[in-house]
Amino acid sequence: MRVATWNINSIRARTDRAVAFLERTGVDVLALQETKVKDAAFPREPFEALGYEVVTHGFSQWNGVAILSRVGVQDVEVGFPGMPTWGEPAAAEARALGATCGGVRVWSLYVPNGREIDDPHYAYKLAWLGALRDAAAGWLEADPQAQTALVGDWNIAPLDTDVWDVDFFAGRTHVTPAEREAFAAFAHAGWTEVSREHVPAEHTYTYWDYQQLRFPKNQGMRIDLTYATPALAARVQGVTIERQERKGKQPSDHVPVVLDLAD
Repeated sequence: MRVATWNINSIRARTDRAVAFLERTGVDVLALQETKVKDAAFPREPFEALGYEVVTHGFSQWNGVAILSRVGVQDVEVGFPGMPTWGEPAAAEARALGATCGGVRVWSLYVPNGREIDDPHYAYKLAWLGALRDAAAGWLEADPQAQTALVGDWNIAPLDTDVWDVDFFAGRTHVTPAEREAFAAFAHAGWTEVSREHVPAEHTYTYWDYQQLRFPKNQGMRIDLTYATPALAARVQGVTIERQERKGKQPSDHVPVVLDLAD
């Protein structure tokens, strides 16, 4: 079974790329983030024609998550328990979607960016991560043999070598001690970040900004990551960062990360 996560940065702009990726890689479950589309306008038909069931959670041109599965979709859950709200009036954003696919509980997650350290969005980001960690700890405590993956765009670079120049990011979000501590809290709760375990190479990125030729210069960040429960982590045979998807016509600024699971 192959599970992938991809911040697609507008599914309507990149439907053809997503279809071609699925055809090329044979991925069974694809978790998407930043779909930027209302549920009713999600381009379902091309994926359904390939045999994928499609579940989505999106309100507008901002945020949005989806799960595409050709191994079944069960127990769909929008948002996680205790998920913080944002905005005026305060409401839960389209940032978390869970479904059981082929016996694996997959959560497609788009962690808030944080914007700037002194911005209220930064405090929201930390609260969001804290609530997710509490929910994840509860899931694992309730079922130590759970097969669950938290996949997506975490908007955190856990290590200095996960950014192209740590000095460039001094005083910015994504690398602050508080964000890294919030990310590490999942490991303390018993989860394993499997992409690092299987692709440990330093300065290996999943995101390159569109500005200032960041991709040709390989000035990127590693922020698309997967936390797995112990039972699922034991099934991961390999992880692939699909760097070639940053090339060509109208790429997303992120690339897919693919997990290969043993039966």
